[in-house]
Order: sequence, then structure tokens, then C-alpha cells
Amino acid sequence: MPTRFCRLFLLVFLGAAMPALHAQREKLPPEDLEFVEQTWPDAKKTITGIRYVIEAEGTGEPARSGDMVSLIYAGRLLLSGKVFDQNIDRAHPFVFRVDRNMVIEGWDQIVLQMKVGERRLVIIPPELAYGTRGMPPRVPRNATLVFLIELVGIKRE
Repeated sequence: MPTRFCRLFLLVFLGAAMPALHAQREKLPPEDLEFVEQTWPDAKKTITGIRYVIEAEGTGEPARSGDMVSLIYAGRLLLSGKVFDQNIDRAHPFVFRVDRNMVIEGWDQIVLQMKVGERRLVIIPPELAYGTRGMPPRVPRNATLVFLIELVGIKRE
């Protein structure tokens, strides 16, 4: 009898939870979402709301939490297209330890999916970037950011 009750409870619980799992809140502001869907209609979307287009495939294993990664990038504001930051020098790439809060949350999440040599166009919603504070004067509040990121190296310790 307890086993039957447990199964029934599990079925009811999972049935109630399923809509919540599928109904992810859109994290891009409406104007930004419309622009992204028109500009990059084939962009894939992560469960956290980051959109991306793989422009060049990488090789090997993807980065893991705690890895030191090196990459080159250019970041711009979504609607204006204004470049607010970049490091495109292959001889001196940007280096950081993944998943250690050294960069914006969107970078930590997307780099964990990337392999060496991979280049992605990445659209990061405000709450996974600089949020309501922005990064004055270069990034306004609640800005959706677009990055072209190429992972040039992974160092595991």
C-alpha cells in the first residue's frame, strides 16, 4: 500500500512540476527579443536564456568548471552595435578561471559549452551580464550584450 501511495504522489508531483520546467521566463526585453529573432533567427537558446550561433566548430573536450581559459572577444551593445570592450590580440588573449565569478555570469555559462578553436556569436540577457547597474559609462543599465567569442586555449590543473 505505501508503495502505491508513493507512486501516486510521485505522478501527481511530476505532473504539477512539468509545466514549470517547460515554461521558462524570457529574459530578453521585448524590443531586444524582436531584434534578436529577426537578426539571428537560427540562434540556439540555452535553458538560462543565452542565445548563440556557432560560427566555427572547436575540437576536444569543452571547458570545465575551474579550468583556466584564454579567449579573444569583441563585445557590443545589442541595439546600437557600439563596441564597449574587446581583446582581439591572439598573442595576448584574455585569461580567466571558469565558474569562479571572475567574469559576467553569461560568460561562465557559455564558455562551459565551448571547445578550443570554437567561435560563437553570443547574445547575453541583461541579468546574466551587468544587470540593472550596468557598467557606466560603457554599458547602460539593463543592456543586452552581443559577443563574438573564440576560445583559444584551455589549461586544466
